[in-house]
Amino acid sequence: MEMVIDMDADRIASFKKEIRGEVVMPSDGKYNSSRKVYNGMIDKHPGMIVMCVDVADVMASVNFGRENDLLIAVRGGGHNGGGLGLCDDGMVIDLSGIKFVHVDTSNNTVRVGGGNIWGEVDHATHAFGLAIPSGMISTTGVGGLTLGGGVGYLSRKYGLTIDNLLEADMVLSDGSFVTVNAKQHPDLFWAIRGGGGNFGIVTSFKFQAHPLKNVIGGPTLWPIEQTEKIMAWYDEFIHKAPEDLNGFIATMVIPGPPFPEHLHHKQFCGVVWCYTGHPDKFEEIFKPVLAKKPLFQHVGEMPYPSIQTMFDGLMPPGLQWYWRADFFNKLGPEVRAGHLKYGSKIPTPLSQMHLYPISGAAARVGDKDTPWAYRDAKYAGVIVGVDPDPANADKITNWCKDYYNELHPHSSGGAYSNFMMDEGQERVKASYKHNYQRLARIKKHYDPNNLFRVNQNILPSN
Repeated sequence: MEMVIDMDADRIASFKKEIRGEVVMPSDGKYNSSRKVYNGMIDKHPGMIVMCVDVADVMASVNFGRENDLLIAVRGGGHNGGGLGLCDDGMVIDLSGIKFVHVDTSNNTVRVGGGNIWGEVDHATHAFGLAIPSGMISTTGVGGLTLGGGVGYLSRKYGLTIDNLLEADMVLSDGSFVTVNAKQHPDLFWAIRGGGGNFGIVTSFKFQAHPLKNVIGGPTLWPIEQTEKIMAWYDEFIHKAPEDLNGFIATMVIPGPPFPEHLHHKQFCGVVWCYTGHPDKFEEIFKPVLAKKPLFQHVGEMPYPSIQTMFDGLMPPGLQWYWRADFFNKLGPEVRAGHLKYGSKIPTPLSQMHLYPISGAAARVGDKDTPWAYRDAKYAGVIVGVDPDPANADKITNWCKDYYNELHPHSSGGAYSNFMMDEGQERVKASYKHNYQRLARIKKHYDPNNLFRVNQNILPSN
C-alpha cells in the first residue's frame, strides 16, 4: 500500500484545498495531540488526520482515500477500546468537528452529529425533560456506541441505543451520500443497528427520545467476600424487578474520593443502580436491596446527566486500558466463583468487571430484528484493566486475560462488539452469530472492497 506520508506533495496540497476542516500531517505541531485517543495504550501513527467539519469534507476524504488506496480509520469520540478510530500510516477521518444536537419537541426526536459525545446530547435533551438511552460515561462518542448497540442505564426501560435509532445520514465507500431509515435503504438501516462502522460513515443520527428528567441512582457496595452470595441474589432479582429499575453488578476497588476514606483501596462487589420511575414507588422497590445489608450505599435522586457523568472524573482520557468481554446466559456457581477469585485480585484501583443486564425492553426485540444477536443473553459482561501508568500495562493486561479465561468457558460465546479489542475474524463471527451472513451480504453491496475495515470487521461475502 502506498502510504500517505510518501505521497506526492502536490496531490496532498490539492486535497487540502477540497477540505474546509484541517488536514493534520506528521510534520505538524499538533500531530501528536491529534492522534491521541481515550485509551492511552494505543499508540498509532497515521499518515494523515482529516479534521472534518461537514459532510462535504467526509465525502472528499473517502474519495481521496479510496482513489489513493489508503487504509482508512474513522474516529468519532475516540473511545474505542482497541483504538479502532486510528490506524498506522493511512488516513484518519475525524468527525469531531461535525457536532450539533437538534431537539424536535413535536415528536421528541433528536438529530445528533456524527462527532458528538453523549454528554453534549444529554445536556441538550435534559433541558426539554428528555433522554436517549446510551451508555455509562458521558465522554463516549455517539457514533461508536450507537453503531455497536448501546447498552446502558436505560436498557431495561427503553432498550438499547439502536432500538431508538430512527434514521441516519451516511457517506458510503463510493463517496455518495444516503439517508437510511425503515423505508429508505432498509437493509443498510438494519445493518448499522449493531453492525458497527462496516457500511459507511454516519454523519448524523436521528433518535427517539423519552420523557426523563431525574433518576434515583448510585452505588451499593458489599465486601468482596460476599460476591457469590450477592451475585446469586442479583441474578434472581434484577430480571424480575420493574423495568424502571436497572443496575449493573461489578467487582471493583474504591480508588479514593468521592467515596469515604475507610473504603479506599478495598475490593468490593457492587451494584450501580438507576431508577427511572415515580419517586414515591422507589422505597418499596428498593427494599430487597437494602435487605441484603450493603456495607455502603449512596443512592439518591439526581438529574439524569449526573448519573451519566458519575464516573467521568475517575476515567479521564489517556489512561491505559485493556478490555475483554463476553455474553452470559446465567451467573452459575462456576461464574460466581470466578468473579470472587479474580475480583479479589484486582491489580490496580481503576480495574474492574461489569455485568450489564439484558432484559426488559432490550430483550423484547427479536434476535434477527437488528444485528445484535444476543437478545436472549442475560448479561453483557466486560473486564477492564485500567491504570494511568504505562509501566503497569502488563499487569492489568494479564489480570484481564486470566479473568476472561476463567469465565469464557461458561459464557454464551460472543461479546458485545463495543467491548472488544482487535480480536480477529472468528470472534467477530461469534458475536453476530446467525446475523453474520446477512451482514456480509449487505457489506458486499455497500462496501465490496472493504474500504471500511478498521473496525470489528465483517468481510464482504464471496
